[in-house]
Amino acid sequence: MKVLVLGAAGMLGGDVLAAADSAGHEAKGYGRADLDVTDLEALRRRFDREAPDVVINCAAWTDVDGAEDDPEGAMEVNGTGAANASTAAAEVGARILFVSTDYVFDGEKGRDYVESDPVNPINVYGRTKAAGERATVAANRRSWIVRASWLFGMNGPNFVDTMLRLGSQHGQVLVVRDQIGSPTWTWHLAHGLVRLLDSDAYGLHHMAAGGRCSWYDFAREIFARSKMDVTTLSATTDMLGRKAPRPAWSALTSENRHMIELPSWQEGLAGYLAQRASSVEEGPS
Repeated sequence: MKVLVLGAAGMLGGDVLAAADSAGHEAKGYGRADLDVTDLEALRRRFDREAPDVVINCAAWTDVDGAEDDPEGAMEVNGTGAANASTAAAEVGARILFVSTDYVFDGEKGRDYVESDPVNPINVYGRTKAAGERATVAANRRSWIVRASWLFGMNGPNFVDTMLRLGSQHGQVLVVRDQIGSPTWTWHLAHGLVRLLDSDAYGLHHMAAGGRCSWYDFAREIFARSKMDVTTLSATTDMLGRKAPRPAWSALTSENRHMIELPSWQEGLAGYLAQRASSVEEGPS
């Protein structure tokens, strides 16, 4: 199968490219500098030349607070860009997979969200990703929408790295306790996405690590597994005064009959910390 990965220079896209390659697919990836999803004609030319069987759209505006300052910029990537990628894929007969987010929900449910729950995003980022979901489906009937949660991985800034850096520098961190989600290692998610390509189960899929925790509990687990003596203080979301509102509960689970289950968030964290340590030991090539 010929697989094109958009956003391949990002944290998730790099792992998806590697996972597709390891699964035996003919995989090729493009970062924004190579192929910008906001440029429909560029996508058309590239897809026509490459003739992919499937496109995985990992290209995204992921700066949640920054989206509040530039809603048009976020929508151009997450909404219009998703429409462009899906349209160009459909024109060459390719299927498309769009990676979305738990932030399409408002967090008021108080328990894990499933695919049939209505979306109601409470920040600009969530609204642009919900628009991307709708645009992807409208442009290509052979499409998968996969919602993920609280990603961390090797190819970009993430919560784990931030905690390790702050803990090392200050010996104390302040972390919110009233947001619940499913921290998901991009390596686990990437392999789940590639597995989905072997199915015709188009439509909505929730794919996140097993279990759920608060950012506070996640931080404590990070320090415990890293054997770091760091004082972890808890705060409420209101106390931190972030620009974009966050859902209080956005953990995901699936009601799909043939859902793809990922390992627990604790297993993902252990795997990432081992991967990170190995990378540090190897150093630059």
